[in-house]
Amino acid sequence: MMTKAIAARFTFFMGVWLMIADWKEEDLPIGFAASVLALWISLSLLPPTAVGLRLAPLAKLIIRFLSLSIIAGVDVARRALLPRHDLRPGFVALPFTLPSGLARNVFLVYSSLQPGTLPTSAEGATLRVHGLDISQPIAASVQADEALFGKAIRHE
Repeated sequence: MMTKAIAARFTFFMGVWLMIADWKEEDLPIGFAASVLALWISLSLLPPTAVGLRLAPLAKLIIRFLSLSIIAGVDVARRALLPRHDLRPGFVALPFTLPSGLARNVFLVYSSLQPGTLPTSAEGATLRVHGLDISQPIAASVQADEALFGKAIRHE
């Protein structure tokens, strides 16, 4: 697993370098050195972990994310353009099952991309989410996302 992670990361960094350098052959030595340095930093800051992705739940998660982003984006725009503001901002606390670590952090980043809601804290088994309208089913939506995310990364 470590060899695959090293090869994948090095390939990624070298590819980025080649795009930046406009694929010039004379830039390969410095690009190789920069990629090795980026690889070393990457492995130091984020060691490889065993994550098994399930493609079907991951595809469902991506489709859910895209569709909810569009719906929520339209809702936020509608609320912003209305002459009267029908917002009920507030916080919702809900149970959180993902353990501390990389999986939890990735899920929180994923959740923060949804318009209208923002995770504000994840302490222990409680997640606090700020919502623009707490009359909406924020808790149910976040819990559904967490369950699907857990299935996608094989953490059930």
